[in-house]
Amino acid sequence: MRRERVSGEKEAMDDGFHDECGVFGVFGHDEAAKMTYLGLHGLQHRGQESAGIVSSHDGRLHRKVGMGEVPDVFDEAALAELPGRSAAGHVRYSTAGSSALLNAQPMVVTSHGKQIALCHNGNLVNAEEIKRDLDAEGAIFTSTSDTEVVLHLVAKSRECTIEGALTDALARVKGAYSLAFLTEDRLIGVRDPMGFRPLSIGRIDGAHLLTSETCALDLVGAEFVRDVEPGEIVSIGADGVKSIRPFPEQPRNSCVFEYVYFARPDSWLWGRNVSRVRKRLGMELAREAPATADIVVPIPDSGVYAALGYAEESKIPLDWGFVRSHYVGRTFIEPAQSIRHFGVKLKLNAVREVLTGKRVVLIDDSIVRGTTSRKIVSMVRDAGAREVHVRISCPPTVGPCYYGVDTPRRSELIAASHSVEEIRRHLGADTLAYLSHDGMMRAVEPDGGFCSACYTNNYPVSFPKQEADQLLLLQPLADRKD
Repeated sequence: MRRERVSGEKEAMDDGFHDECGVFGVFGHDEAAKMTYLGLHGLQHRGQESAGIVSSHDGRLHRKVGMGEVPDVFDEAALAELPGRSAAGHVRYSTAGSSALLNAQPMVVTSHGKQIALCHNGNLVNAEEIKRDLDAEGAIFTSTSDTEVVLHLVAKSRECTIEGALTDALARVKGAYSLAFLTEDRLIGVRDPMGFRPLSIGRIDGAHLLTSETCALDLVGAEFVRDVEPGEIVSIGADGVKSIRPFPEQPRNSCVFEYVYFARPDSWLWGRNVSRVRKRLGMELAREAPATADIVVPIPDSGVYAALGYAEESKIPLDWGFVRSHYVGRTFIEPAQSIRHFGVKLKLNAVREVLTGKRVVLIDDSIVRGTTSRKIVSMVRDAGAREVHVRISCPPTVGPCYYGVDTPRRSELIAASHSVEEIRRHLGADTLAYLSHDGMMRAVEPDGGFCSACYTNNYPVSFPKQEADQLLLLQPLADRKD
């Protein structure tokens, strides 16, 4: 189930790929809950809808979840109710299931007299099919999230160990998952066999950590140990760290859009620094799509590193043509009198002194619906720019993601039904160019496989046909209310 869409001016602010989810876990630390709280701060960019932490103490799990960002949910009093030397936490932006407290994670169930908690980053493409089977067998679901399916399968397993039950359960699911499980005496991390989503292992003061990104390890002062490998189960307990590889090896399909947009620039992802990859994306873009211009201007914050690369390669100076507000909340009061580009101006304001009379290269990571990009181009022209050349540091986005990213429907993706020239006219830019797929892959410097289905429509894991049929309905550009 995908989230309901916003409309009007709020949709203009919502024009983009949303973040997904982040998981963080600690085993063997005297302040496990506080460590997890800090780790979730480091992963806040991956989900701002809900946050939760579960800890293990004296043979039982203690859970606290809430809607909002990490500081909205946790204070000293809340963390004091999460005792123990192991904990796991989650920040969420829903990709399956509605935006509601009942879907907040970690989820906790009792099976065979023992509690187990689960945090999930990803999306299971056959969750509804499995849920129908479980419903027919009398299972009772308390959420609309695909994550709960995994817990039901674990509870049904007849395997004696938690690792065996997980192997049994995960053999039935298809899709993307990086998981952190917490029991009364173990912290367990799992990545799906294709390795869509990241998950890393860290260490601090003898304690072991799991995290979606290494930037969270930096925040708590921990050491990066290694990535959890695709198809690997890492089980951490008093007896140390055990690695289990129970699934048949599959072609790797790590999400390339993690490099383009999602991951924080200071993270190391699959052996590469994200900021360096983004800078190389910009350099490749400058080689493929040069422009005669006076300045390179990034659209903050996602276009910054690509713009640095474009400016370095093109020898065109970079300047800061926008000021970004960091204080945009989830709600706002619209003025009774219309203000031009109101929604975008809540986030960005053009710097007239930088832009007036200039030929400008605007750098961004992607164009989704085209609504925000169109308003930004208009803002730059209103600020006095002579020419506006838009450059995008990835290929045209032509398909939605089914593997853990909350994306618009195919009918809402402007590049799915319109040529680059049609999009250029829609934006009102003098020129428009995207980085090619080959250029993107050169920048990533792959030593293995990457999923780029949102650019190619070549999906490595099939998804429900009825959903695909619905998404193929394309909305003409003329009918858009931009």
